Amino acid sequence: MKAAHFLIPGDPDRRTGGTIYDRRIMAGLAAQGWPVEWHRLDGTFPTPTAKALAETDAALAALPDQALAIIDGLALGAMPEVAAAHRDRLRLIGLVHHPLALETGLDERQRQQLYASEREALRQVRQVIVTSPNTARALVDYDVPPARCAVVLPGVDPAPLAAGSNGAELALLCAASLTPRKGHAILFRALAQIKDRRWRLRCAGGDAHDPATAAHLQELAKALGLMERIEFLGELETAALDAAYRQADAFVLPSFYEGYGMVLAEALARGLPIVSTTAGAIPDTVPADAGLLVPPGDETALAEALARLLDEPGLREQLATGARTARRTLPDWPAVSAQFAKVLERALAT
Repeated sequence: MKAAHFLIPGDPDRRTGGTIYDRRIMAGLAAQGWPVEWHRLDGTFPTPTAKALAETDAALAALPDQALAIIDGLALGAMPEVAAAHRDRLRLIGLVHHPLALETGLDERQRQQLYASEREALRQVRQVIVTSPNTARALVDYDVPPARCAVVLPGVDPAPLAAGSNGAELALLCAASLTPRKGHAILFRALAQIKDRRWRLRCAGGDAHDPATAAHLQELAKALGLMERIEFLGELETAALDAAYRQADAFVLPSFYEGYGMVLAEALARGLPIVSTTAGAIPDTVPADAGLLVPPGDETALAEALARLLDEPGLREQLATGARTARRTLPDWPAVSAQFAKVLERALAT
C-alpha cells in the first residue's frame, strides 16, 4: 500500500518556506488518498546532537520494510551515516529546498563540512526532489545526476490583486525570517541612502530562528535613524500576512540565496512589483518584466533600484503589469501535490 513518511526537523508550525512547502505537500497527498505521517525530528538539525541522530536512526528503524521515507534536506544533509544504515531496507527520498553549504554566515570550514556531509548523504537516497531548476543544477556539484533529481515547484494559493496603501509614502513589504541570508541589513543600509524619498518598510518575519540577528537589526535600524519608518511585524499568521500583501505597494527581498523564493511567488500572485537579487533561483522565479534584480549584498545597487521604483510611477506600473501576467502561470498546490505523488509512485515502482 502506498504511504508516505515525512521526516522533518523542528517545529511543524514554523512559517518558513521549507516547512510550509512540506505541510502543503503532505496535505495535498492526503487529499489524493495517500496515508501520510509526519515524523518530527529534533530541532538541532543541521548541526544535530548525538541524541538527535540516535532518535532519527530509531525513527527510521521503526518504519516497515520498503517504506517511503521522505527526509527534509535540513536534516538529511547532516546525517549521512544514519541514511546509509537504512538505504537498502527503506526507499529513502531526499527533499532539498537548498544546499546547506549555501547558508549565509558560514565560515569556510563549516561550508566544506556541510558540503561533504550533504554530498555523502545524497548518495544514500534513491530519489532527490528539489523545489527549483536552480537547485537541481546546484546538486550536479554534489554528484546528483539529473535522472535522480525531480523538480516540484511550490504552489501558490489564488489571491486577489494588492489594493496598495493609498498613502503618501510608498509601502514596501519584506516577508522573510530575520536571518542573515535574507539580507535585511543590506536593505536597511540601502534605504538609509534614500531617506529623502517617501517610503516606509514593513518587515514580516519571525525572530526566533536567529535572535541575535533580530536584535542586531533592531539596533541597526535605530543607528540609521530609520525606526520611525521601519515596522517589525513579527511572524504573521496567514490572514495577517495576506492583509500585509494586500496593503503593500511593492515587495522587496534582498536575499543572499533562495532555493526558490515562495514569498516572491506570493508577491507575483498579488501583482506586486518586486525588487530583489540575482541570487540562487530568484531570476527563475521572478520574470524580468516583473522585478528589478540586483547583485546580492550590493547595497548601492539595491538603493538605486529602490530609488527608481520610488521615482518612476511608470516603471512601477510596468513591473506590476509583468507580475499580473506572471500570476497566471503560477502552479497551485493541488497540481504540484499531484506531481509530487507521481515522483513517489515511481519510487515505489523501483
